Amino acid sequence: MKKRIAIFASGSGSNAQKIMEHFKRSTEAEVALILTNNPESYVLQRADSFEIPSHVFDRNEFYQTDGVVDLLKNLDVDLIVLAGFLWLIPQNLIKEYPGRIINIHPALLPKFGGKGMYGDRVHQAVMAANETEGGITIHYVNEHYDEGEFIYQAKYRVEKDDTLEMIKFKGQQLEHLHYPRIVETLIRKIKK
Repeated sequence: MKKRIAIFASGSGSNAQKIMEHFKRSTEAEVALILTNNPESYVLQRADSFEIPSHVFDRNEFYQTDGVVDLLKNLDVDLIVLAGFLWLIPQNLIKEYPGRIINIHPALLPKFGGKGMYGDRVHQAVMAANETEGGITIHYVNEHYDEGEFIYQAKYRVEKDDTLEMIKFKGQQLEHLHYPRIVETLIRKIKK
């Protein structure tokens, strides 16, 4: 029986797409569900193109009920992958999936992490600090933004004349290369 992955995303969903592509022909695991808090999110169209079901939820359902947790349990989800998901994960979800929720952050944590540090804000902070390198961090999720145990980090060089778009591109290349691979490594360790 295949292991099942649920992906949470709030925006475009390019990392979600890379993961869906990676597992499309896998005999070990599958993306069982895409979840979003944004009904306008492009990730919903990406899910449709892969014929993967999706679920849109609001703040009340996510934080005040067990609706999302029950949905994941009913689908027998083994691993939760956050891919550009901007809300803090509630305690009921962390409790139900201990050590089985992961996130990707577009910086080398612990630098440039925490509430409000996402997307272009992270890259702008890296540029403002005159960093010579940027990168990505894949980490476990706990009850605080970007504070879970690190799983994997990858770096890229920041050149003096790099623009915001160039830095963003370098980071996204690393995300798309490494996130699906790390998800596969972790899903293999989960016992069904």
